[in-house]
Amino acid sequence: MRTGYDKSRLSGLATDLYQLTMAAAYHANRRNERASFELFIRKLPKDRSYLIVAGLEQSLDYLRRLSFSAEEIEYLRALPVFTGVSPEFFDYLHGFRFTGDVWAMPEGTVAFAGEPLLRVTAPLVEAQIVETFLLSTINFQTMIATKASRVAEAARGRGVVEFGARRAHGFEAAIYAARAAFIGGCVGTSNVEAGRMFDLPVYGTAAHSFTMAFDREMDAFRAYFKVFPESTTLLLDTYDTINAARMATEFGPKLRGVRLDSGNMIELSKQVRAILDEAGMRETKIFASGDLNEYKIAELLAAGAPIDLFGVGTQLSTSHDAPALGGIYKLVEVEYADHIEPKMKLSWEKATYPHRKQVWRAAASDGSFAGDVIARADETDLPGAPLLEPVMRDGQVIMTLPGLREAQERARRQLANLPAPHKKLTEAQPYPVRYSAKLEQSRRELLRSHEQRNEH
Repeated sequence: MRTGYDKSRLSGLATDLYQLTMAAAYHANRRNERASFELFIRKLPKDRSYLIVAGLEQSLDYLRRLSFSAEEIEYLRALPVFTGVSPEFFDYLHGFRFTGDVWAMPEGTVAFAGEPLLRVTAPLVEAQIVETFLLSTINFQTMIATKASRVAEAARGRGVVEFGARRAHGFEAAIYAARAAFIGGCVGTSNVEAGRMFDLPVYGTAAHSFTMAFDREMDAFRAYFKVFPESTTLLLDTYDTINAARMATEFGPKLRGVRLDSGNMIELSKQVRAILDEAGMRETKIFASGDLNEYKIAELLAAGAPIDLFGVGTQLSTSHDAPALGGIYKLVEVEYADHIEPKMKLSWEKATYPHRKQVWRAAASDGSFAGDVIARADETDLPGAPLLEPVMRDGQVIMTLPGLREAQERARRQLANLPAPHKKLTEAQPYPVRYSAKLEQSRRELLRSHEQRNEH
């Protein structure tokens, strides 16, 4: 499986400046103890009630191949902020590699706010430098996979094709949006490069411009069908949708499909379906596109629109209604020679929990999810199954990562086990997630200790 990166290594400059200034300060102060950081989503966006985890494969590939070239190190040396930094730090960067361990939820896992999706344990400098890339990758792909799952859920088993390359925030974003959308439940993408890179099914019809390039609409239809007799889907709404549907009957049952891209799709799809059926073309599919999202798809199907397949672009590949996830990456432990010190943040409305953690998921007798517990990693007596798995040790991937189809199937199975009230498109009930008693106790003890230190 290709991750999408062709370079033999990945640049250490793929980070924010403050990660590198902190790294230089850690190095100057001989602070490079092993430390644990956890990546999680603090709060779900409006109308989101769950997450579909994605982006792990690219994250691990980054960690495995991360380094600094001589040219990149010279660039850093020349930055004014590094003027007073010891040459020893730049010597350290010459040999820099990620040597840590990673635990993570597999791609396609259903997760919730507050739950660590990924945990890094590594020397402090290494663990700090990788924060930006990990957040960027997992935030984006998880956001798109979650949006795709909502769209697929609204489609009630009908296929959804990711159509968003032209509206994505740059073509690299389009490529990884296609990947994440497949994990979330799309059947394929219009993005040919994403199809090649990730072995995804690719879909496409013809644009209005193709029809307009011919003097007569029927000439355009015949010209396209002549070249693609086994796969043609005719775009009907360049001029008169109903008239174009009648023209499409010339091709008979061999015509694979027709596409509607505008107008009153409820009425048009019913009229087009009647025209096709009357011509004996019951197997010819109706494909709908045009600023669709999960809400519009749900409305169409609730009204009985006989649509077989949906193409969703802008709304999916930008997660238009919730275009960012509030993912964060926080220090939770530092390992000293003789003890491990838990760490937590106390900021108002941004407080965190200390210690490395595991997430346990309980299930009811019918297999449906019954609630999650976020616990200390050293707890083993909780009901259910643990969700975080060891995926990297000493900077090397230690397991065969699931392919995209396996990740998609994981998401499908897990969503089937998430009770319906927790996955409604609007006003979904919050899924029960709690912290273990032992973790709550640890947090209270650490808080008291912090308060006592500040009293003296």
